[in-house]
Amino acid sequence: MLTLMRAIFTWWNGATMGTRWTIWRHGKFVGADETGNRYFLEKQARKGMKARRWVIFNGLAEASKVPPEWHAWLHHTVDSPPSESPPKIQPWEKPHEPNWTGTPRAYRPKGSLAGDAQRAEATGDYEAWSPPGSGAG
Repeated sequence: MLTLMRAIFTWWNGATMGTRWTIWRHGKFVGADETGNRYFLEKQARKGMKARRWVIFNGLAEASKVPPEWHAWLHHTVDSPPSESPPKIQPWEKPHEPNWTGTPRAYRPKGSLAGDAQRAEATGDYEAWSPPGSGAG
């Protein structure tokens, strides 16, 4: 029952019932990425418009989970989806990762309050600024 309620009323947990209806009537599946996101194309574009393209996320809807090659297709930068003509992967390219900000996997530089490492002690080479005419410094 809870799954049905989520499908009817929430968009962030995947496709709603309305979205599934739209996909069934007007959408054509074009491919999926390595994380399980599914990509669709409008079967017939409306007069004078480009065919709509959309993604149904695997899990929570988070835009940074869309890999660059699919992002280019969604935004009409390239004509054919990566499932039809995959881009050439350069040896220096790293695999796509979503934005981890706010999660335990977020980047925490050395010395940050959320990091594990201790901040280095002050070395005495710092002099605090004080505004002119304040009498301090």
